[in-house]
Amino acid sequence: MPGTDKNSGPFRISVNRDARSGLTEQIRSAITQAIGEGRLKPGARMPSCRDLAAQLGVARGTVRSAYDMLADSQLLEAKGAAGTFITQYPPITISNSVPSVALTPLPDIVCDYDTPPLTFQMGVPATDAFPASVWSRILQRHARSSATQPVCYPDPRGSLALRQELVAYLAMSRGVNCQAAQIIITNGYAGALGLVCLAMGFRDAQAWIEEPGYLLACKALGLVGIEPVPIAVDEQGIRVSEGIQRAPAASFALVTAGQQSPLGMALSPERRSELLAWAQENHRWIIEDDYLGELQLSSRAAPALASRDSAGRVIHIGTFSKTLSPALRLGFVVVPLALAARFGDIAAAMAPASGAVSHNAVAEFLREGHFLRHLRRMKRLYAERMEKMMQALQPHFPQLRRGGLAVIVQLPAGIADRIIAREALAWGMAPSPLSAWFQRDELRQYGLILGVTNMPGDGFEQCAQKLRQLVDAHLPVVTSPGSD
Repeated sequence: MPGTDKNSGPFRISVNRDARSGLTEQIRSAITQAIGEGRLKPGARMPSCRDLAAQLGVARGTVRSAYDMLADSQLLEAKGAAGTFITQYPPITISNSVPSVALTPLPDIVCDYDTPPLTFQMGVPATDAFPASVWSRILQRHARSSATQPVCYPDPRGSLALRQELVAYLAMSRGVNCQAAQIIITNGYAGALGLVCLAMGFRDAQAWIEEPGYLLACKALGLVGIEPVPIAVDEQGIRVSEGIQRAPAASFALVTAGQQSPLGMALSPERRSELLAWAQENHRWIIEDDYLGELQLSSRAAPALASRDSAGRVIHIGTFSKTLSPALRLGFVVVPLALAARFGDIAAAMAPASGAVSHNAVAEFLREGHFLRHLRRMKRLYAERMEKMMQALQPHFPQLRRGGLAVIVQLPAGIADRIIAREALAWGMAPSPLSAWFQRDELRQYGLILGVTNMPGDGFEQCAQKLRQLVDAHLPVVTSPGSD
């Protein structure tokens, strides 16, 4: 895009729809850099939002958002009908030095840390449904008891009381038969996945991952030197035949068998048999992420894949993040008996479990029946909120589908769902962009994934209306001949 003023010098903007940063940020960054390098001079007139949007093939609202950000930074000045101009301030200095402040971890996956959950945010249980008084009494009791106990190193696999309660719970609710020695308590799902990769020595290996699939899992595998190979899912779950064709030498498959993340279907019995046969016959492994395994709203929860594992090839991961609270940072991994000693050694030497106070509190919460009662209440509450959200969204988004504890809004191909999701944060909403869950462009779909667990005080209707407005602002600009 040539500069529109004789003082502006050569200046062009290009945008990359596949880049991690959104289109608004790319435009803002390009203009900021041009000002800092002196290619846009003080007083230069900028193109109108309509003109720049048409030249870049983006929505007018995208350019307007970039201009607003630059105006807030005192780099642009809007003068009404006269246009938008570079301010008269000296150009900023662009530095290529290492930033002095570390970036927030995983900024492309997590919108913010240590903040209350927003409307439509996924992966966070209902804050208004947690039995806080019961939990507080139990936790305080175990904290006082811990303070009077002799000082010692706790079991690196986690509290024996909790592991024993998990043995009973998993047998009853997930069909998994195991011993306490096969269970290692971890720091959430991420800690469990890290422990598995460390103990199994998967570095430089290939792994099947679901397409679409959990963003954090894909990122984690790449960080430890594993090549994730995306395998498409259909109405029956991961397509095992495609995995064998695309990555026959893969060391393991990472699957969400109970409820696929994010689409919500359960892995069919036929696919379960195919996957288990592949692992057994080829001496491969299956890592089962029991995502929302207990929180099946439409029917009885599908049994865990590990419940059908007679050959000891399935490593089962579960957490309390979506049933109790992510603040507990409490997960667990159930390993085949032949691997129990190795996992225990790795945990002891490199990744021991956290302190026993919260472990023992959760153990009592399970033992006294509070956890199962809590799950029953949550399932009823989430089913009610699912219906309310569907009713609120239907007038604005005709293409809806349910996906576990979320509603998926389909959008036309190429719609900037990542930018819409980012802009929604300012309105107290945190939808997840569907396109970000895909690895391959040829399979990529566009839409918004809306968690149902936390409902705003005034209901979903106003949020649905605002979401529609945000989507409309990013529809492609259609310019008629002769328009300004």
